Amino acid sequence: MTEPPRPPGAGDPGFPPDPTAPSGFPGPARPDEPTAPLSGPGGYPPPGDYPPPTGDHPSSGGYPPPGDYPRAGGQPPPGGFPPPGAGHPAGGGYGPPTGGHASNDDKNWALIAHFGGAVGVIVGGGLLGWLAPLIALMVRGQQSPTARAHAVAALNFQLTWTLVGVLSWVVTLITCGVLFFVPLLVWLVPVIFGIIGGVKANEGVLYRYPMTYSFTR
Repeated sequence: MTEPPRPPGAGDPGFPPDPTAPSGFPGPARPDEPTAPLSGPGGYPPPGDYPPPTGDHPSSGGYPPPGDYPRAGGQPPPGGFPPPGAGHPAGGGYGPPTGGHASNDDKNWALIAHFGGAVGVIVGGGLLGWLAPLIALMVRGQQSPTARAHAVAALNFQLTWTLVGVLSWVVTLITCGVLFFVPLLVWLVPVIFGIIGGVKANEGVLYRYPMTYSFTR
């Protein structure tokens, strides 16, 4: 007779499955059978089986110490910045230098005061050097401190040497012209220094005239 067909797995060792056999043997595992842990409690490796720490772990020193982490945007860590105000000019460091010109009008009137004083000495025979600085002081001196400073410096110098020029003429008359060269020397002083003051004013520098008495401030 023909043998009836057997179910799949029939004839293999362990078939039919033994209900009392553990799940590791052939046959389906029972639902109520606990699953054995892989190695250690909870399926994790037992203590001591962890791989050794690498250089990337904080405990092994792989990370930089606290405070040395790079900051966002490539900024240095705290304390790496320069102190506040370093490399910057102190208060009042900005703006034109002392005696500088705030505008072209100030510069022009400063030149009139200095060069005009020298021209006045030549034209007026040593007696009109104060005229140009006085005009600059009256016209522009009330509007601009810079123009006033140049005009006052030139005016005091020219007034001083105008008085010296008058005295030189007196000396010439007393000596009956013997010391005629004294007024000529006196004239040269305000002319030369007036030109020097004008050159300095053109560079934006307030020239301090020597041998000057302060008649006005």
